[in-house]
Amino acid sequence: GLQRGILSHAREILLCRCIVEYVSRMIIHDRLKRIGAIGCLAIWLALPAAWGWAGPYRPPAGIEGSHAIHMEDEAFLDWADDIAEYQVGENVDSPWQTPEKALGPAEGTSFEVVSLGAGGEITLTFDPPISNGDGWDFAIFENGFEDTFLELAYIEVSSDGNIFVRFDNASLTPDPVPSFGTLDTTNIDGLAGKYRQAYGAPFDLEELSGKPEVVQGDVDLSAIAYIRIVDVVGDGTCLVTSGRAIYDLYPTFGSAGFDLDGVGVSNGAPYPEGDWVEPEPPTEDGDAGFGDVSGCFNNTLR
Repeated sequence: GLQRGILSHAREILLCRCIVEYVSRMIIHDRLKRIGAIGCLAIWLALPAAWGWAGPYRPPAGIEGSHAIHMEDEAFLDWADDIAEYQVGENVDSPWQTPEKALGPAEGTSFEVVSLGAGGEITLTFDPPISNGDGWDFAIFENGFEDTFLELAYIEVSSDGNIFVRFDNASLTPDPVPSFGTLDTTNIDGLAGKYRQAYGAPFDLEELSGKPEVVQGDVDLSAIAYIRIVDVVGDGTCLVTSGRAIYDLYPTFGSAGFDLDGVGVSNGAPYPEGDWVEPEPPTEDGDAGFGDVSGCFNNTLR
């Protein structure tokens, strides 16, 4: 009875998230109607947060140029098979503290995940180890229920479980993001959680070849047996490689932080085809951007 009650509470938390997101969209809908922007609304309904894809990095799943990898992609050869360490962070209820849910193939749902909590981390093991092939070598899956509801994490790898090297990363989100706010995928690079549930963020071990730990032989990119996933606390205290603050949903409760669904291995596979060109900001009224009182901001894909 207690377990059933806890699970019910967990489902209520996620339902609340969905309700808040729905209400937020209804408020925006009402405002657009008041200014007569029904044409813009149609675009908004087709592309969640259509005003958003403004950054230089790869766009969400389903948009040309995206590098999102679906969980059923034939390139996957293996998945994480054991847990070396799980350090849960703050604000995670017990139903979300089941690290075994990160093992095996990704489920692509909101519930079959382990939450890291604010600042938490998990280290997974791989046998056989991951090798550095041509293209992306592994992909990390989170449970964000849409393209703009994202929780991020650093990714680090090791061949011996002691010395880890972190992937370079970037985030151009300029301001703090509230608990049920939105992020622009094209402002994010080198961080897990960039894509919605069922779609993994791919990582190429070759990108680490110039790191001191690799050059000195402390990390062997041909035999990566450990991946550590570290939650990014979204209040700006965590930094990207360049030293810029990272903002994502903050604060969150119940299942706070990065929610890990799985880590799939390809040992080298080609990225999805298609190029992404950063949209140019509008310069005049009437451009695909800021227009007159009935206009809206919708970046153009070129």
